[in-house]
Amino acid sequence: MTDVAGRITGLAGALRAHGVRIGTGETVDAARAVEALGLADRELLREGLAATLLHGPGQRALFDSVFDLYFPRGVGGPDGAPPDRETLRDRLAEALAADDRALLARLAAEAVDGLGGYGSSPGSDGWSAYQTLDRLRPQTLLARVRSDVRGPDGGGAGFADRLLDDEIRRRIEEFRRMVGTEARRRVAERRGRDEIARRGVRPTADRVDFLTAGRDQLVELRRAVQPLARKLATRLAARRRRAARGTIDLRRTLRSSLSTGGVPIRPVLRRRRPVRPELVLLCDVSGSVSGFSDFTMLLVQALHDQFSKVRVFAFVNRLDEVTGLLDHGRADPDGLSARIRAEAVLTGWHGSSDYGVALGEFTERYGGAVGPRTTVFVLGDARTNMSDPNLPAVRELSRRARRVYWLNPEPRDRWGTGDSAAPAYAELAEMHECRTARQLSGLIARLLPV
Repeated sequence: MTDVAGRITGLAGALRAHGVRIGTGETVDAARAVEALGLADRELLREGLAATLLHGPGQRALFDSVFDLYFPRGVGGPDGAPPDRETLRDRLAEALAADDRALLARLAAEAVDGLGGYGSSPGSDGWSAYQTLDRLRPQTLLARVRSDVRGPDGGGAGFADRLLDDEIRRRIEEFRRMVGTEARRRVAERRGRDEIARRGVRPTADRVDFLTAGRDQLVELRRAVQPLARKLATRLAARRRRAARGTIDLRRTLRSSLSTGGVPIRPVLRRRRPVRPELVLLCDVSGSVSGFSDFTMLLVQALHDQFSKVRVFAFVNRLDEVTGLLDHGRADPDGLSARIRAEAVLTGWHGSSDYGVALGEFTERYGGAVGPRTTVFVLGDARTNMSDPNLPAVRELSRRARRVYWLNPEPRDRWGTGDSAAPAYAELAEMHECRTARQLSGLIARLLPV
């Protein structure tokens, strides 16, 4: 039972290291769930631990990956000599056609054991899911599996074909996840579960670096925009209510205290006139920075009720207003990038970022959008491609606006390297490192004006 207790605390610790809030109470509940459910049914145990440790569905993928390390399906590799590649492909096609999950799990173990190993010495041996899938190439079995499912006389066209293909792709993707799980398990047996749980498991979407996020992670992030916006709107509304009460007017408070012997029993507040601020976004939408800018634009659009006016501008080496493309109801997450690139004028004679030209164009064409009630956010990595950074434009922007903040998705230790003009811009605008959605939500809640 000691080993089981160690696995429970290890599982909780690994989840906590990935940002899941787990306290002593949840850990005790998890131990009670294991005692009640037992270890015979692994999937029942998985559901019981998930129910006691998790706080939302967005944490489930992370939990499943960590659970598979601390409560693995097996130990060591499969018995017997590993089959050759073509035999594995034949058996995999049959399992995919039958949607036999148990057989798929066994094939994943055999594939990693036979195709995924690397290294020659005991200290460097390992297993790679990427190498396994690259050699096995399960994605190329789509047509073969489709034929097996239909049978020799089967046929179809149009919508039915697309549904079948989608289902087969789902099964292939599930097999790919099984291979990843098996490779992590084998590596964890050699290097230790705790290390692999912290370093080898993909984090939740809100902790993924914007600059390295894959397409599926960006899609998951976009789905998280509305729930995140609701939380931020609640926090902003609470801040606004507190600010509306005003601060203590010391002079009037002391004068009022004369009637109570100099004891300020009733503080006198300096009332504030509640005014909703204006917000302007300047977004670099080039290259890998575009994922960061798109997510931030969607988040601010979802918060539009918190401001009296929101205007959004996108640029690469030309700048154009895209506020109309983010109108409520039109800012669908998946189509935003394509719509901006199709309908806005963002590039001139070259396609690389040019902050100097874009910022200069903003101050010349849209300077009237910025006033003493306006807070400006610049979103981008401040890499100028060796062009003029146009610091006077940023200086003019800071002079006109209430505040100017620059959110930079690059790590702070890369600011100023190569063609980065971040240190120069940071002297004129308050620059913050903003690499993940978690960082962004914290900054938005702290920096947005009330």
